[in-house]
Amino acid sequence: MTHFALPALDPAAFDLAAFVSATLAEDLGEGLPGGGRDVTSESVIDADARFSGVMDSRDAITVAGLPIAAAFFRQLDPAMEIDILVEEGAQVSPGTNLMQLSGNARAMLTGERSALNTVQHLSGIATMTRQYVDAMNGNATLLDTRKTIPGLRHLEKYATRMGGAKNHRMGLWDAAMIKDNHVLVAGGVGPAVARAKAAEVAQIICEVDRLDQIEPAIAAGAHHLLLDNMGPDMLREAVALVSERVPTEASGGVNLSTIGAIAATGVTYVSVGRLTQSAPAADIGLDFTPL
Repeated sequence: MTHFALPALDPAAFDLAAFVSATLAEDLGEGLPGGGRDVTSESVIDADARFSGVMDSRDAITVAGLPIAAAFFRQLDPAMEIDILVEEGAQVSPGTNLMQLSGNARAMLTGERSALNTVQHLSGIATMTRQYVDAMNGNATLLDTRKTIPGLRHLEKYATRMGGAKNHRMGLWDAAMIKDNHVLVAGGVGPAVARAKAAEVAQIICEVDRLDQIEPAIAAGAHHLLLDNMGPDMLREAVALVSERVPTEASGGVNLSTIGAIAATGVTYVSVGRLTQSAPAADIGLDFTPL
C-alpha cells in the first residue's frame, strides 16, 4: 500500500480531519430532518457488500489532492485498502490510474463525490498553474493571489504549489499590500509606505501603476513593488529604474498569451489571480467493480 503525503500543507493552518468531516456532513445532511445518511446507498447496497475502485485521469493533468481524497474514504471505512499510485505534482497523461481502492461498497459510494470534487478542483488548479509556469519559459517566478474560494485558501494555494508556483501572502496578516485605495487615503505612495514602516510591518508590498511612484515607494521603505497593469515596454523601464533594489512583481492583464512576454521583461515575479479564481475542474473519474 503506497501513501503519498500532502507536501508542505501546514497542519496548524489547515485541519484536514475537520475539513473531511465538515464536507461529508454537508453531503449527508447531518443535523437536518431526515439527514445524516446516504439514503441511496443504504437502500440499494447491502451493508457488507465490497467494491474495488480505480480513480483515473481522463485528460493530461497535474495531480493535486489525492491524499485528501483518500481521507474521505478512510473516514467512512478505516479498514479500506487504498493505494495512491502517483505523487502530488506529477504530470500524467490521459488514462493514468491515480488511486486504487478496496473496501466497503457503501463507504466508497458515500465518499465518492466529496473525494472527486476535491481532487478535480485541486488538480484543475495545479494543471492551469503548470500551463502558466511552462509559458513563462524559465523567466521570473509565478505567484498566486488571495482570489480564492472562502474556506479553501490553504488547499487552493497548496494546489498552485503542486503546479510549480510560489505562494504570495496567505492573507491580510502576513504582509502589508498597499494598493491604490490605501494610497488615496494616505496621500501618496511615500506616506502610505512610511506609515507601514513606522508600524514596524515586516513585509511591505506597494502597488505602483506609474513610473514616478517607484522612487518614493522605495525611498519610504517598500520591500517589494507590485507593478500594476503595465505593458512589457513599461515593465522593462520599471525594472531598470528599480535596479534590483527590491523584488518586482508584474500583475494585471496576465493570461496564457501574454505571460511569456511579461515574464521576459526582467521582473522577479508575475502574479495571476485566475489560477485559483477561474481554473476549470480536471476530468477525473472513479469506477467501481463489485467484489
